[in-house]
Amino acid sequence: MVQMTMVEAIRNALDVAMGRDDRVVVFGQDVGYFGGVFRCTVGLQQKYGKTRCFDTPISEQGIVGTAIGMASYGIKPVAEIQFADYVYPAYDQIVSEAARMRYRSAGDAICPIVVRMPTGGGILGGLTHSQSPEALFTHIPGLKVVIPSNPQDAKGLLLQAIEEPDPVIFLEPKRIYNGPFDGHHDRPVKPWKAHPLSEVDPGYYTTPFGKAAIHREGSAVTVLAYGTMVHVCEAAAEESGVDAEVIDLRTLLPLDLDTIVQSVKKTGRCAVVHEATLTSGFGAELAALVQAECFYHLEAPVTRICGWDTPYPYVHEWSYFPGPARVAAALTEIMEA
Repeated sequence: MVQMTMVEAIRNALDVAMGRDDRVVVFGQDVGYFGGVFRCTVGLQQKYGKTRCFDTPISEQGIVGTAIGMASYGIKPVAEIQFADYVYPAYDQIVSEAARMRYRSAGDAICPIVVRMPTGGGILGGLTHSQSPEALFTHIPGLKVVIPSNPQDAKGLLLQAIEEPDPVIFLEPKRIYNGPFDGHHDRPVKPWKAHPLSEVDPGYYTTPFGKAAIHREGSAVTVLAYGTMVHVCEAAAEESGVDAEVIDLRTLLPLDLDTIVQSVKKTGRCAVVHEATLTSGFGAELAALVQAECFYHLEAPVTRICGWDTPYPYVHEWSYFPGPARVAAALTEIMEA
């Protein structure tokens, strides 16, 4: 095992995949010579050459369209969208072409592309560098949606994504790119430089899709989270004193409903936490599923703790986030219901 940040784990996953299979190619804005704006692809062009790791024009629809065409010819493209906020020009390519390829061809054609995107806030990036658009993709049949919370999972899930025969949206929480903060502070001084590393297997391994991880066992309330919010929820459980079971979903599509249902039937209560906007966020789907599957076991309404229903508020970024204090207060309230 080797100590790595999430950035290093993602870079290592790409290196391992490219070394194992010469069909794997990596491309996007500034990913080649520069190594990516977040440094996830540093050294790959120097190691594998400009035909396997290369820069593209500033054209997201062109990046994804190229990936779809390459995949149709047997290549395994890993395309980077520099920020998740930039994906909207490529949304039609993802939804109308990539997601439907297998169905529209009756299984004759597949689209094994991975679209990597830094997601969420925490770097003081403002309106167009901080969005969390995962719900836009979980609504689309044919896509798989992944959001890791730690380096070990990030590497295993990315390697699994590259092996998938269908398109994968791989969202990387930039707030924990360089090490998860301890979760106890609503606003660390330098959140993008917080510090503990994680142990990562430097070899080849995959983490299966559709299998959640229980990060903290508990018996009083089930807390469903993903990405950065997993760390926040663990801190909130400690601060509130509530015996919460914190579940890291890891993949939103496919979703590990069995683990969720088993936990909620044990605890009788459920809270859903995500950074994205409350209304029509993925938490609404989770709440509906829990209500449908666990209605007779619930002792309180399902609670959602999410971002505000506003455009991304740059000057209020750390109030917009569900922080440990807000999540802890919600956990205390749900126990009193």
